[in-house]
Amino acid sequence: MPKKPSLLIDINGVLYTDNKPIKGAAETIDFLRDNGYKLRLVSNATQSCRKTLHEKLLDFGFNIKEEEIFSAPVATARYIKEKKKKKCFLLATGDVYKDFIREGIRLTDSDPDHVVVGDAGKDYTYENMNKAFNLLLEGAGLIAMEEDRYWLSPQGLALCAGPYVRALEYATGKEATLIGKPSRRFLSLALKDMKAQAKDTIAIGDDPITDILGPKRLGMKTVLVKTGKYRTGMETKTKPDAVLDSIADLGKILSQ
Repeated sequence: MPKKPSLLIDINGVLYTDNKPIKGAAETIDFLRDNGYKLRLVSNATQSCRKTLHEKLLDFGFNIKEEEIFSAPVATARYIKEKKKKKCFLLATGDVYKDFIREGIRLTDSDPDHVVVGDAGKDYTYENMNKAFNLLLEGAGLIAMEEDRYWLSPQGLALCAGPYVRALEYATGKEATLIGKPSRRFLSLALKDMKAQAKDTIAIGDDPITDILGPKRLGMKTVLVKTGKYRTGMETKTKPDAVLDSIADLGKILSQ
């Protein structure tokens, strides 16, 4: 019997969109769990801590454990902790700061070791960007929790952290350390977290760059779904191994 693949599944745009679960997505997760597939729900969401993401998925009817969610903030906090430099200026919004506090990271705007950038939404003010700029000039390192160009918000497509990271890089001459998808660092940590190998893993997402290109470079199989931020013709950019109308059709791939 062929070995069952492990699965890295994007969350927003794949399991839910517009704050509504995608039809058949919860049933697909139940199928995977009932049939013994290992999985991690991977996300570049940087406005919510892992606990909040978990509660949202439970409200949507997904049978998921909190530890099965592997997000960019969790990976970033662990990365900073491993570096043993635990002071950072966090440019993000929502309750994502809780993932950092949980890992013992001190949040400060005075002499931080790192400036950490996530999706700050309306908090991308001139004051906050200028504060980050000056802290970087004073010696702090620049960490990008993610570099997505945009995401699908309940109000439509919206700018994400990537453009603001690029602005800070341009202004300071410093290169950001990317922790979230599609970085090799993030994907390797996610694989390690579920004790899986890249060659035995399928990555599923709605973004051809963030969700498909990175995993392909590590040797994973990839599936692009036509939900979330998908637009016609996106698959021509990175040539995923399969394109599905939604994750509800995943069984077609797994049965081959």
